Amino acid sequence: MGNHMNNIKLKLIFLIPTLALTILLSKIGVSKELQVEMLEMSYSPEILYSEVGDKIIWPKSKGHNVEFIAGPTGFSPPKRSKMNKQFDVVLDIPGVYYYWCTPHKGTGMIGLIVVGKDISNKDEISNAKAVGKSKKKLAGLIEKLND
Repeated sequence: MGNHMNNIKLKLIFLIPTLALTILLSKIGVSKELQVEMLEMSYSPEILYSEVGDKIIWPKSKGHNVEFIAGPTGFSPPKRSKMNKQFDVVLDIPGVYYYWCTPHKGTGMIGLIVVGKDISNKDEISNAKAVGKSKKKLAGLIEKLND
């Protein structure tokens, strides 16, 4: 009986860390696909909350594109998307990202992405370039981040 109990204890010593590692690795590998619609003159949602590693998709929409204007320190903006084409990006630095539709930026067609619930760079985003109606809209979106 003693040998049998020792074998069970020995198996548990190896099994528990293996299970813990399996659970941890399965959590790390979980990412989502999130979608932002390009409507007539706005994005929906205007503020998207995501986690590091999530894939963000802007489906094809006639007359629109995506151009990143600002993001957290270390962010290197991708080239602006082509007109009328789907655009995908994976953001791997926590923080706030600001983008617009190039031809409609003056009408306020802008959006924010908050990655990892990190809004520490919102002041830098609030001071980023904005034109026309985008200025007031950006201020309003930044204010919503404070709620």
